[in-house]
Amino acid sequence: MAENKRDYYEVLGVSKDADEAALKKAYRTLAKKYHPDTNQGNPEAEAKFKEASEAYAVLSDPEKRRQYDQFGHAAFDGGAGGGGFGGFDFTGDMGDIFGDIFSDFFGGGSRSSRNYNGPMKGATLRTSIRITFEESIFGCEKEIEMNSKENCSTCGGTGAKPGSKPVTCPKCNGKGQVVFTSQTPFGMMRSSQACPDCGGKGTIIRDKCSACHGNGYTITRKKISITVPAGIADGQSLRKAGCGDLGTNGGERGDLLVEVHVSSHPIFKRQDMDLYSTVPISFVTAALGGDIKIRTVDGETNYEVKAGTQTDAKVRLRGKGVPSLRNKNIRGDHIVTLVVQVPERLTREQKEALQTFAETMGEKPPEKKKGLFK
Repeated sequence: MAENKRDYYEVLGVSKDADEAALKKAYRTLAKKYHPDTNQGNPEAEAKFKEASEAYAVLSDPEKRRQYDQFGHAAFDGGAGGGGFGGFDFTGDMGDIFGDIFSDFFGGGSRSSRNYNGPMKGATLRTSIRITFEESIFGCEKEIEMNSKENCSTCGGTGAKPGSKPVTCPKCNGKGQVVFTSQTPFGMMRSSQACPDCGGKGTIIRDKCSACHGNGYTITRKKISITVPAGIADGQSLRKAGCGDLGTNGGERGDLLVEVHVSSHPIFKRQDMDLYSTVPISFVTAALGGDIKIRTVDGETNYEVKAGTQTDAKVRLRGKGVPSLRNKNIRGDHIVTLVVQVPERLTREQKEALQTFAETMGEKPPEKKKGLFK
């Protein structure tokens, strides 16, 4: 039968020099995918699960792996010089080989015990704010109002009626977890999960507090100040430590994650730390040069246009862009595109002047149509 078996390294999808961590990771992935509990009635998945388990059992054992690398599958059929291992017996206790792997999807295992009723940090809460484009450049202070869980002042957060106390959960005897067995193709597997009666707390409440109905907390509206740093971009988030959900069993509060939405600007566009805008200039200014005013996030600034400037010419105003989040004194640039405007309506004198200009430039004057200079 050895000649019909696939190579163990191929089964796990690892190279022959894979270390213990790589083997365990590969097997964990396959075990979760093909485990019979999640593939009930699927004989193909069961076969693949057994194949992967056999491969891992060999390759995770240094001596068996040495024998396999030397003799292949024959090492365990009794045909190799080493005498082999006489096959495998997967019907017994799986704990020594698979306990740490199965604990990932069974919620625990016979080799470890999760402390369900220990202190646990509260969940991370999420919200969002909207700020103006200018506020994203220079930073600002914002205040948000949201629902917040607070320890009940009546029962002190225990959830029990004043004068009474939570009692030890009879189902888990205060451990916060229950152990059960699961039938697998390889025998019985012991695993654990949070106690369904007490939710992992280890205690239950007989007489509930009337103020919080046994929850141990009440809901209040709370105002929280948020500091938005200069240079923040649309979609980035700020973390406010200790402003999230209440912890359990004495655990610390979770965090608050605030996503920032930046409103668009009618003039400025942002790309990384640089700003972009377009400024119109007259034909005369483009041809002869002159001073113009350019609007920036810091206010208006003077700029001297060089004579002969063409449309779409770029101007770089250094240090007028977006501040760095790490150092607000470091800023990007403001790139301005100059666009030469052509007047849509001209007076008779202006038209004649342009006609003369064209002639001095050696251009053939346009044919004078009746009423052109009216």
